[in-house]
Order: sequence, then structure tokens, then C-alpha cells
Amino acid sequence: MSAASCLLTEDQFLCSICLDVFTDPVSTPCGHNYCKTCLSEHWNINVPCRCPNCKMIFKRRPELRVNTFISEMAAQFRRSAASSSSEQRVSKMGEVPCDVCAAPKLKALKSCLVCLVSYCETHLEPHLKLSALMRHQLIDAVENLEGRMCTKHDKLLELFCKTDRTCVCMLCTVSGHKTHKFVPLKAGYEGAEATLERTEAEIQKRRLKIEEIKRSVELSEEAAVTEIADGVQVFAALREAVERSQAELIDAIKEKFREAEKQAEGFIAELEQEISELKERSREVERLSRSEDHLHLLRSSLKAPPLSKDWTEVGVHPPSYEGTAWRAVARLEETLSEQKEKLLEAELKRVQRDAVDVTLDPDTAQPKLILSDDGKQVKHGDVKKNLPDNPERFDSYVIVLAKQSFSSGRFYYQVQVKGKTDWDVGVAQESVDRKGKFILNPQRGYWTIWLRDEHEYYARVGPDVRLFLKSRPERVGVFVDYEEGLVSFYDVDAAALIYSFTGCCFTEKLYPYFSPCLNNGGKNSAPLIICPVGPTEK
Repeated sequence: MSAASCLLTEDQFLCSICLDVFTDPVSTPCGHNYCKTCLSEHWNINVPCRCPNCKMIFKRRPELRVNTFISEMAAQFRRSAASSSSEQRVSKMGEVPCDVCAAPKLKALKSCLVCLVSYCETHLEPHLKLSALMRHQLIDAVENLEGRMCTKHDKLLELFCKTDRTCVCMLCTVSGHKTHKFVPLKAGYEGAEATLERTEAEIQKRRLKIEEIKRSVELSEEAAVTEIADGVQVFAALREAVERSQAELIDAIKEKFREAEKQAEGFIAELEQEISELKERSREVERLSRSEDHLHLLRSSLKAPPLSKDWTEVGVHPPSYEGTAWRAVARLEETLSEQKEKLLEAELKRVQRDAVDVTLDPDTAQPKLILSDDGKQVKHGDVKKNLPDNPERFDSYVIVLAKQSFSSGRFYYQVQVKGKTDWDVGVAQESVDRKGKFILNPQRGYWTIWLRDEHEYYARVGPDVRLFLKSRPERVGVFVDYEEGLVSFYDVDAAALIYSFTGCCFTEKLYPYFSPCLNNGGKNSAPLIICPVGPTEK
């Protein structure tokens, strides 16, 4: 039985015309076997009659009789093939069905680009075993094989026209696409695949950007909630302070009024007492005056005590309320100042979250500047170094820019200015003047503040604005919001705002800007130091 099973898989049980298992097999005089119907139709078309396999010509059309032995073997082969095909999966919706199978159609494994037919595992065997069919091009099963044929020349689409970006056959290259550039379909597929990969990569980038924007919105919302909570807390404290100051003002005024009123009541009571005494004396005098005893009248008048108080200068003066309201407002201003300091401290902590790592760019440094090896410190030296005069370098003013540039978002950095009598810090745009003498102001692309003569602070607005600071900064923080057009300077240790440039219009890259100024014979020899933002500050 096993030997028979092996025979059933041999190629001689397949008709070389229909490429299927024999149906009513017949034999030619030359010994080759075919389906009776296949051979009859072949000889009806082709005259004279010849064997399709060995090409032997027959003078007379042979009489075709069914070979019972081969017929039985073919039937057994069919049953065996049907049994094995039952193990194969019937094609489902969306899968390519076998074009040879009768219903139910099995799932196709491969499609032949020559036969334009899709085959299941069983019907694919001839293409894997017959030498004539093995030369056919097989691909993974696909639908609509007719769509792979040129509609104009009825030939297989084998080339890709790069000029028209369409698939063409060989005849198209010498007709409508004669002067165009072509590549094999595989190369065109690989190019299209690479394009799809790039497109997918771009899609992925945009998806990541969407996630980034969404995250930014979330962070903005969180910041807004925090800012609102802080603002509500501050204004609640201010409202409480105002109400308290108002109540204290009213109480102070009422207290002064009560004191004046109490004094007046005392005076009135005393006067009424004296009036009562005078009325009693007056009645006594009137009674005695009716008597003719002059001696008794005189003695009675002498017994009455004289009035001791002179009311001429006595009076109740309205209390003075001057300064009461002013003192209440002054206390309110102290409270407001305290809340303002708290807000500035919170604001500084927020901007410090955008701290960036900044290092000095030696290619921009004026030749007399001395930079540290780590690019974090700069000071002025007396000796001019022999350096290349590249376009980026400042040649007159003692200026150096950072290596890092920023064209969007927000960034913050800190500079130690302790021990210096003169310095400049800020930001500059990429296209600023760097050669010769020039003006440093926003109109020329510079947003800076500076110290001169140890005590004079200025914002270089154009004209310069004098700044009056409560304390002398030792560390200056520089914050930039590119989209908002904002450049702010902070006294880090005092958590105080020094100055802000607002409403700026940035259109280029911005670079952190530093100038240690001249050392003035050693008086200003301390370096500018780019200092990190510590964990407690962040």
C-alpha cells in the first residue's frame, strides 16, 4: 500500500495538457498518456495529428481507447489527493482562492505570472516538478492576476517606467514610452518600498510630534492650574490684608472719636454741675434780696464759695485723623511687597526648570579674552592672542557667545558676576555685527543688561535705562521665551526681577551673550562664570 501511495504521487498521473490528474486517460501509439477530451480537442485544432509530448506525427488519427489500468490508478490518485486536500484550509473571506479547485475552493499558496492562475498546494505540484513549468515565475498568492497584464499589448507587466511612474510591458518600451527610463519591477518595488518606509517614518515622526504637542498641552494645563492656585492664594491673602487694614483704619478713627466724645461728655457734665450750683445760689440771692436785712444778705453771699474754673480757654478740639489712612496703606504695601517677593521666588523657580547647559564658543571670543578649558569661565587679558579672524569672531568689543543656539521654546542660564565692577550678559541673534564698533541694543539684535563703575546698572534698550536695585547681584539668571518675545533678568540670590524686555520679535537663532569687560588694571579681573542650576533651585 505504501508503494502504491508512492506511485500515486508520480508525474505520469498528470495530463501534460490540462496539468491535472487524468480524466478518462488514453494512450497514443508512442506510449504517452493524456485525458481523452484534452487530446481530442488538441487534435481538432492541430493538423496533422502529433503527440504533444514527443511530437511524433500520425498519418491517420489513432483511435482513442480509455486505458483502464491508468484510469483506476488515476482515480486512486484523485482519492488520495482529495484526502490530503481535505487537510488544507478552505479559503476564507479576504484570502486568495485556488482557481483550479472546484467548490469549496482551497486557499491558494502561489500565483503563476505566466499562467495567470493561483494554485493551492495540490494543484501547485506540477509547477514544482515539471521542468517546463518550473521556469514559470511564482509569487505569493494574489488576486486579480489579469491586472498584471498590459491592457494595450496583452503582455506581462515586467518593467517600471520612472518617467511616467507606471508599470509597463516590454512592448511599451518601444512604443509609447520609447525615450523613458525603466527599471525592473523588483527595483521599482524596492524603491516604492523605501518610499513607503520613509513615508511611514514621516508618519511616525508626526505621530510623535502630536504626542509631544499633547504632552505640552498637558504640561501647560498643569502649569495653568498651579499658576491659578498660586494667584488665588496670593489675592486671597491680599484681600484679607486689605480687609484687615480697612478694619484697623476704621477702628483707629472710631477710637479717636470715642476719646474726643468722652472728653466732651466730661466737660458737659462738669458744666451742668456748675450750672446747677449757680442756679441754686441765684435762687438764694433772690430770696434774700426780698429781705431788708442787709447784713444777713451780705453775710450769706460771703459764705458761697467762688467758682474756681475759668471755661474761657476750655474746648473740645476735633481729633486729628491725618496719617491714619496713610499708615494703613503703608502696612498694606508691606504685605503686598511680601506677596510680590513670594511670587517672584515662585516665578524664578519655574523659569529655572528650563535651565540649559551652556558653554562658551572660542571661535567667537575676542582675541584678548581668556576662556577656561571647560568653556564655563571667561575673563579679559592684556595680551591679544594671535587667532584666526574668522567671520564669527568679535574683533573689537570683548564679547564671546555660547556654542548653543535656540530658535524656539524657552531656555534659562545663570552667570556668576561676583567680584566684578563691570560686566554684560544677555542674548544676541545670529546675524549681529561682530567686526569694528557698533551699538548694542535690540534694534541691532542684542538684548543685554550691564554694570558699570561697580554700582551703575543699565538695560541697553536704546537709549539705555538706568536700573536701581535693592541689592548687588552676585548671580544673574537669564530667561528667554522665544515665542512670547520675552527676555528677563533675575537676581538669583535675592529672587528678584532685575529687568524684562517684552514684545520682542525673534526671527533668528539666539545665542547666550557674555562680556567680562576690561580688567581695569586688575580691578575687574574676576571672571564671568556660567554656573549650574542646583537641585534645590530646580
